[in-house]
Parts: sequence; C-alpha cells; structure tokens
Amino acid sequence: MLEIAENGRTWILSGPASSYALHLTAEDELLHLHWGPRIALADAEALAVRPLPEYWPFESPLDGREEYPVEGGPRFTRPALSVRTEVRRGTEWSFEAYDTEGDELRLRFRDDGLTITLHYRMRDDILERWVTLDNQGQDPVELLRADSATWTLPDREDGWRLSQLHGRWAAESLLTRTPLTYGEKVIGSRRGHTGHQHLPWVALDTDATEERGEVYGVALGWSGSWRIAVAQLPDARVQITGGAGYDDSGLLRLAAGESFTTPVFAGLWSDGGFGAASRAWHAYQRAYVIPDADQDRPVLFNSWEATNFDISEEQQRTLARRAAAMGVELFVVDDGWFGARTSDRAGLGDWAPNPDRFPSGLKPLGDYVRELGMQFGIWVEPEMINPDSELYRAHPDWVQYQAGRKRTEFRNQLILNLAREDVQEYLWEQLDTLLSSAPIDYVKWDFNRCFTDAGWPGEPYPQRLWVDHVRGFYALLDRLREAHPGVAFESCSGGGGRIDLGVLSRTDQVWTSDNTDPLDRLAIQDGFSQIHPARVMAAWVTDSPNTQLNGRVSSLRFRFVSAMAGVLGVGGDLAEWTEEELAEAGRWVKLYKEIRPLVQHGDLYRLRPPRGGLSAVQYVRGGETVVLAWLQAQKYGEPVPSLRLRGLDPTASYECPETGEVHRGVILLHHGLRTGLRGDLDATVIRLRRI
Repeated sequence: MLEIAENGRTWILSGPASSYALHLTAEDELLHLHWGPRIALADAEALAVRPLPEYWPFESPLDGREEYPVEGGPRFTRPALSVRTEVRRGTEWSFEAYDTEGDELRLRFRDDGLTITLHYRMRDDILERWVTLDNQGQDPVELLRADSATWTLPDREDGWRLSQLHGRWAAESLLTRTPLTYGEKVIGSRRGHTGHQHLPWVALDTDATEERGEVYGVALGWSGSWRIAVAQLPDARVQITGGAGYDDSGLLRLAAGESFTTPVFAGLWSDGGFGAASRAWHAYQRAYVIPDADQDRPVLFNSWEATNFDISEEQQRTLARRAAAMGVELFVVDDGWFGARTSDRAGLGDWAPNPDRFPSGLKPLGDYVRELGMQFGIWVEPEMINPDSELYRAHPDWVQYQAGRKRTEFRNQLILNLAREDVQEYLWEQLDTLLSSAPIDYVKWDFNRCFTDAGWPGEPYPQRLWVDHVRGFYALLDRLREAHPGVAFESCSGGGGRIDLGVLSRTDQVWTSDNTDPLDRLAIQDGFSQIHPARVMAAWVTDSPNTQLNGRVSSLRFRFVSAMAGVLGVGGDLAEWTEEELAEAGRWVKLYKEIRPLVQHGDLYRLRPPRGGLSAVQYVRGGETVVLAWLQAQKYGEPVPSLRLRGLDPTASYECPETGEVHRGVILLHHGLRTGLRGDLDATVIRLRRI
C-alpha cells in the first residue's frame, strides 16, 4: 500500500507487517524517516517534522539520514551516485515531481540535463528499489557510480551484527556473523559475474535468534560485478549502499538521449528472527522473481560425473535406461557432446553435435529419452570460447582482450564479449538452431571463468563492457525463453558463481555448488537458505567414495536425504551401481516425489544448524510437514537430542504415515520429536500429517 501526504512531500509504503517512509524537506533534501514495523501516514508525518539532531563541527547533518546520498555538497558519506561531465563532477539536484503507477512510487530529480528517478515498490513486506538515469541534455554524462539504493537503519542502543555469505569454489554460501564496527565493511565481486566469494546479500541485527528479534536484510539483483558497503558512521548510525560495479572507475557513458536503469536492490524488515526473514525472502522469490515458481522442478540425472568428456550416444542411452528405471524425470547430457570437445582444450564456441559421437545429432537421443518417459536436457557454456575452435579461428576479435597484452586463459578458455551485438546475434542463432533441432526441455547454462583481460579495443568507452555483457546475457536468455517457452534453464558458474535475484528472474533453478559431498553440502545449503528457497537449489546424489573432492564414504541414505533438501538430482555413474543400490535409489526418488510439494513450495524452518552433531530442517505446507535430519557424529555415546518442531498447530494432532504413530502438536513444539538417529553420518526423513 502506498500513501502520500496532502502536501505531496511525505510518502509511506506498507506491507502486511512493515512500513517504509521518506520525506522531502523545503530545501529539497530527501530524508529517510522509517523502516520497520507498520506505521500510519500520520506517524510518518510526525517523524517528518521532528528536528534533526544537533551535529558536531566537521560533520554533516545529512550524513546517515539522506535517502539517496549523491556526490557533492555538504556530504561525507559514501555517495550512491557519482557522475561527471566535461566541465564538472558531482550532483546538485532539485526535485521536479513524483508520480505513481499501480503500487510503484517514482520521485524525479534533475541536475542540468540529467534526470534522476528513484523507484520504490512494496512486494508484500519486501521493498524493491532502483534508479533510472536519463540524459536529456546535449552533452555526454559519465556514470562513475550509480548504486541502486542506500538503506538507513534506525538508531539502536545495542551494537549491530552483520550476517553475510562468503566462500570460494566448492565452498560457497557459508554463513558468518560478526559484530559491525566503525568504518566500512565492503563485499562484492570484481570478477564480471556474481562470484563464489560472496552472495549479494547481507543482514543486520542486534540480538536476533532464528526464531525472534529484529532483522534487516538486503539483496541485490545483478549478475555481474557488484558491491555492497555497510558503514557504521561516526554517530553510530548505519547505512548500506549497493549496486552494479565493484569500484568507481566508471559504469557507462550516457550520450544525449540515453538512459540507464540500475538493478533492483531489495530490502526487508522482520521481527521474527532469521527464520522469518528467510521465509519472507523465499515467498517473495516464489511469488515475484522465479519464472513458473508454482511448478515442481523434476528429479534429474546429469551424466557429467559418470562420463566426463568420454561420451557416446549408446553410453548415454544406457545411463538413460537406468535413470528412467529409478524414477528420474529429466535426463541431462553434460559437457562433451559438441564440436571437437574431447577435453576442456577445444570446442567451446562450436555449438553443433560432435558427428563422431552423435552422427545424427541430438534428436535420436532426445527422442529415446522421451520414449523412456523423461525430459531431455543439455549443458552449454555460450559465453566462453576455446582458442582451439572454429569460432575463434574465424573471429579472434570477438573475445575480451586488451590490445598489445597477453590473453589470459583459465581452463583453456577465453570470454566472448557479449556486449557486442554481433556476438549476441551469433549466439542467438546457434542456440535457437540447437533448441529447434531436438526435443530439448532443459538447458544447464554454465560460466566457468572470471573476467581478467576485460578489454574492448576500438570501443571509445570500453568500461561499458562490464555492464553490457550482463545486459547481453540477460537479453539472450529473455529471447530464448520467449522463443522456446517450454525450455527450462539452470544457472551454473562452476557451481554457485552466478546466483542472485537478477539471474533467478530468468532461470528455473541454480547449481548450488560443484561440491556434491553430502556432509559439506549441509553447511552450503544452510547458508543458501538464508536468502534463496529450496525451489531453486539443485542438489545431487553422487558416488561414494566422493570422487570430486575428498574421497569421503557415505551411505546412499545420507546422500539422498542431504540432496532431498532442495531440487533432487542424481549424478553418479549408474553403470557402476549395483542392483541393490539402484533399487534403494528408486525408493528414495519415490519418497522425494511425495514430499516435493512441501520442500519446493513450503515454509522452511531451520531446526538445528549443521555444526557437527545433529542438524535438521523442516518444511510446512498446509496440514503437512516433513523433517529432514542428519547426524554427523554421535559423540561420547550421548543420546541424540529431540527436535523441537515449528510452524505446527499446537491444538492439533499429527500422524506419521509410515508408522501410524500420532503426536500432539503442543508436544512436538515444546518437547520435540525423536529421530532414531545414531552413529556417524546417519539421516532420516519424517513425515507428519494433521488429523
């Protein structure tokens, strides 16, 4: 709900439980008023007339209170907007007008020929913010920095604590919480993609737990380089500023008539602890971000760990038969099906089936997979190119490179400059032809290399490559989805290197991590769940011992229950699985399909975090609930503690369909449920239905 004061200078946006208010002073200073529990317009107007606190010499009364601080004037905080022209730098804006469209509020300011529009839209209790910059003058304007929003937290007597997700390849989305100290904490990516090192999300609290307390959270929807800066100012006030680009070296140059719209920077306030904040983020993404989020994601099999590059059509048919017998619903051929791709040294860029491996293309295999009752999928990495490829030999100038410098190769590959329209058109033709040539239902879109030599020789403003590559990637995905509406897409970047609200608005799921070890995955999935829902979290069951990373031995039970916390997949070498293993796997797949509506669409409760002993998650949807529990190790013979459940009706009774045992809701909530786990690396699934 959007409310506006009669004088048109105070605005308040409200969701079911929260409000956000801002005010324009007589001097055209846009001040932040409130972000927190729901208030009325009269309350916001009362805040608007309160005088600003006294300030000290050498400080600014605006710092820590402005809604969107710009560079220039009496300001010392980090600016959200920094621009320059040939004659001046900075912004001295004046308010022009506001307007609304549906539930969106737009505040328009002007500085000479540059129009700056701040956008606000409340989605339930998630506030979306973004900015449009429109050059209506005659001279070009260089955007050094154009952040999507600055968020201001209220004064609190207790110190703030910062939550973030950090990591690296094979160890993404690890949660850490640390006290916020004076100065700035900056996270981000200078790698050209979202990155494995940080997810673009932070949360702040003073004393919250999983179940209670105030939590503020923000998340950026951008799949390129980005930056979020959390600052505790000299007067202890806290502001969060974030947007596209890592530094201030320049985003774009806007010629006369050109405009730039920043990515969405979304924020929420919750008083239900970290658990309620996560559930709000999940509901928001399922309702407003993820395409076709109401549809179940199928159980898939991916051939990579079974075959690597040594693939053939007959071999894939053998795997497909075993996968279908197990109950798999989507069969995916990974790397190695195209061009001269017999290793990672060649073939990227040549998106036609290898004639030796697939003499008649992919259609015969796709038809066979369909006849087995499964959907058919493939792996691609369109933004990359091997120097040993027909495409590179024809167009060496299509890659990112600095003139006169060595072209750095990672994984024997370079990056195509997707900011170029001719590259975008080539990839469109290749991928459109590919998706039209066979019954393809799913595309795993990979990105296995960070930007290094991000140059564009001959382009007068080569810095725009960083932004326009991402916009080209988005445009290509959008065009393919429109032309092939039945095809689902998964975002992958060497695991979890491209996961954010921007890519999630265009893909159906994401590859969480290349680390498929079921024990490691518990912490990765716990961190991932702080912001993103299980509906998009792909998780695989692979071989034991784990061949990719650590050689850990684990039971099929533990591997399946770990992967069932998200979108279940299987990635082991089924040709080597015994008949007993295949039969057991079939039973787990059948069980997952039964609990899938709860996992993929239900409310998540993190009952115990994965810290070495017992950990568990619970999903609730309507009168049904399911608990997934894991015991890493039982120490000193101590009994395994009971799990206190959440989200249940204390006055109701719940029955376990497997055992027929009946539990009273109030007892499950306050005294807990016994899991029966013991020993090392044990796991279980417990279902309950309200009766």
